[in-house]
Amino acid sequence: FPYTATYEESMDKPKIATCTAPVNIAVIKYWGKRDEELILPINSSLSVTLHQDQLKTTTTVATSRSFQEDRIWLNGKEEDITHPRLQSCLREIRRLARKRRNDGDPSLDLSHKVHICSVNNFPTAAGLASSAAGFACLVYTLARVFAVEGELSGIARQGSGSACRSMYGGFVQWIMGQKDDGKDSIAQQVEPETHWPELRILVLVASAERKPVGSTSGMQTSVQTSCLLKHRAESVVPGRMVEMIEALRRKDFAAFAELTMKDSNQFHATCLDTYPPIFYLNSVSQQVINLVHRYNRHYGETRVTYTFDAGPNAVIFILQQHVPEFVRVVQHFFPPETNGGQFIKGLPVKSASLSEELKRAIGLEPMPKGISYVISTKAGPGPRIVEDPAQHLLGSDGLPKETV
Repeated sequence: FPYTATYEESMDKPKIATCTAPVNIAVIKYWGKRDEELILPINSSLSVTLHQDQLKTTTTVATSRSFQEDRIWLNGKEEDITHPRLQSCLREIRRLARKRRNDGDPSLDLSHKVHICSVNNFPTAAGLASSAAGFACLVYTLARVFAVEGELSGIARQGSGSACRSMYGGFVQWIMGQKDDGKDSIAQQVEPETHWPELRILVLVASAERKPVGSTSGMQTSVQTSCLLKHRAESVVPGRMVEMIEALRRKDFAAFAELTMKDSNQFHATCLDTYPPIFYLNSVSQQVINLVHRYNRHYGETRVTYTFDAGPNAVIFILQQHVPEFVRVVQHFFPPETNGGQFIKGLPVKSASLSEELKRAIGLEPMPKGISYVISTKAGPGPRIVEDPAQHLLGSDGLPKETV
């Protein structure tokens, strides 16, 4: 290929792209792998993609012949690029790019090293699915730089299982697949984010600390020791997936809510059935569960539902018209610090009053400062390309900008 001088010069400038990707919250939980290396699950799962205006990862990838080695910075700190899961994603994208190049696209030199810079706008590793958003964003941005197209969720899955679901917006299923090579273990959009506009999501942040038992090691122990997990994967989840997809398509909140709570409770029951047991919920989480059931019982209908991932933060699903009152209930039973920052972050919530009758019906002892803050959000789109070069996290030298 005859390189011209101008081509040479242009090759010294890094090829750069920036993208954002969303967090997703599973309503039918993924817990347990049948293949640790390829990250293949023992059951299918289903999630709701949260809106990136409130929760997102932003990643910039640059590639240049002047880079000496692959490097990565996460939330302002350089991390180890040799992490096996990072390497899996890099290797897969480069393999697909090589295939594309062999098919006649010579524009990319695959010997060039990459610099990656990634930031979250929410606490990392606090049960807010940061690895899902992070790996989805990494794969989507790498694909952009290396001009790779097509099915990417299977690559994101090899970084973090639930990351495959963050490759799409709205309501997404991760089909467990049957093949040993995992080629059929991919994510698929069930409905877009526009499907159920009245649905609102509240993240009740009980703690922004790192979880005591990470998901990876927790899952391994559960697979090895929990009989309930085996029963769940084989006999419970397949039916629940069908029911959940039907409830979503019908926008049947009561059916969606009941399935969501039951599945969250069963997931945490399998954690308790693990030996030694794993406790992700704390006293605040348990109080939120009681609060939701008493609130629903008072109205004689299911207006609110909860789900908890591997951490104490509650994710509440609720229809828009009930949000003001329920947020007021949360503020009453979990009084925030008076001089603290903003209690409600994200989408604005109208103020509402609380009847004495409702307070009495719930009848719980308030837990001051139990909840740090509430993130008010809704279902949102999948990964997005950031077109504005000023938003790149890496400078023209391929190093993080000072503001990161």
